[in-house]
Amino acid sequence: MAIDWQPVWLTLKLATLTTVILLLLGTPLAWWLARTRCLCRDWIGAVVALPLVLPPTVLGFYLLLLLGPNGPIGQATQALGLGTLPFTFSGLVVGSVLYSLPFVVQPVRNAFEAMGTRPMEVAATLRASPLRAFFSVALPLARPGLLTGAVLGFAHTVGEFGVVLMIGGNIPGETKVLSVAIYDHVESLEWAQAHWLAGGMLVFSFIVVVAMYQLERHMQQARREH
Repeated sequence: MAIDWQPVWLTLKLATLTTVILLLLGTPLAWWLARTRCLCRDWIGAVVALPLVLPPTVLGFYLLLLLGPNGPIGQATQALGLGTLPFTFSGLVVGSVLYSLPFVVQPVRNAFEAMGTRPMEVAATLRASPLRAFFSVALPLARPGLLTGAVLGFAHTVGEFGVVLMIGGNIPGETKVLSVAIYDHVESLEWAQAHWLAGGMLVFSFIVVVAMYQLERHMQQARREH
């Protein structure tokens, strides 16, 4: 029995890139949601959390409309000479970032809110600029939330199916990720290959859950010691 490892490496590549982008975009967004008093905060927070309750196929469908040749974003990318994003790896990244966004933003936002305002006020009295205080005070204090968000974002991207199938299709070497490969094997009645890939996903998911519990316990012990 030959196992096609290409979907595995493609999934790891997608999950890694998505997690990096989510941390870069989600951290300042989480900071703004935790600190702002803007009346629109709840509305923007609801938009960010929407993928938690929205069926993946619905999100994938609207992404196809937006990113397709007749959609506003698709027309813009074509005008820039970039072509269209659906059924490309770049399209998978866009869909994955949007679908996994709340899994990164929410724990980071919770960490910033738990920090309170006192550390930043103390930094201000020491004449630290807001930007410097953010990097030297807020981010280190929010490290548990950042680690949790990174793990959840990576794991959630690895397990995606509906969004990646809708926006990426099933192109070997380009958009055929692990979850789609398992679906293909089941459709073709290739049970052995499906068992190997699905079993690997099961082990991976179990390790992620255990790691989350261990990380949470370690962080709680560190807080009690300090």
